[in-house]
Amino acid sequence: MDVIIEDFLTYLKDEKELSNNTLESYGRDLRQFGEFLKEKGRGSYKDVNKTTIITYLLYLQKKGRATSTISRSLASIRSLYQYLLNIGGVQNDPTINLESPKSEKKLPCVLSLNEVERLINQPNEDSPIGSRDKAMLELLYATGIRVSELVALDMSDLKIDLDFIKCRGSNSKERIIPIGTMAKKALSKYTSEYRGRLVKDDEEALFVNYYGKRLTRQGFWKIIKRYTNEAKISKKITPHTLRHSFATHLIQNGADLKSVQEMLGHSDISTTQIYMQLTKNKIKDVYNKSHPRA
Repeated sequence: MDVIIEDFLTYLKDEKELSNNTLESYGRDLRQFGEFLKEKGRGSYKDVNKTTIITYLLYLQKKGRATSTISRSLASIRSLYQYLLNIGGVQNDPTINLESPKSEKKLPCVLSLNEVERLINQPNEDSPIGSRDKAMLELLYATGIRVSELVALDMSDLKIDLDFIKCRGSNSKERIIPIGTMAKKALSKYTSEYRGRLVKDDEEALFVNYYGKRLTRQGFWKIIKRYTNEAKISKKITPHTLRHSFATHLIQNGADLKSVQEMLGHSDISTTQIYMQLTKNKIKDVYNKSHPRA
């Protein structure tokens, strides 16, 4: 088995020109598989069938290997047998029709209502920059738009009198999203009192930086990290955290999934359904903490 593995790795290096790191991963996965076969009394690659490989994957699972590691191991074994088929080393591929284990979707970080309040209340709204930051945070939480969509907003997209904004997603599809009372108040103050002090020339951007030009996504990321630290929030916040919090809090308070999907701009409702899982987890947590016999 060891000789076959080395021949395969040489083939990958010479013919496929794979990187050293990738070759090391293949080698590690296949040598571990070889050790397993020896322990089971199957010293030859020809002695392997589908049941053998399934048993090996279950063995890795019992050892606590991550789903991604198990999937990579199966991919390495599959590549080996495809190579052996091509050179006539085996007649059948035992990995055929074997599916990689599916990784569980990692649930996004969501702020509590208290944490949202603390974060949004950090900026000093009686200054040009503070007023801008307050308006951005309020708008993100009020609408659930992406940060890339936030910084792409122009003044013409803001319809304060009609209580909505126009937003264009990555597919350039326009959607209309309502804004709440608090976001409207913060936006009105920023645009009427402070934006004029920041903007230069004929800049159309709703939110501008110190130089009066359109704020970038990276610029916003620095802003939210600073306010997160000032609010003493220990959660690992990303630019998407307020979007996730917006969707989760809506569903927790009775909003239907279809409406939330439309506001978020998801093309597939299955993407929105992850927030249902967060809501279920919250309900279960409340039950476990509150019920006397939980």
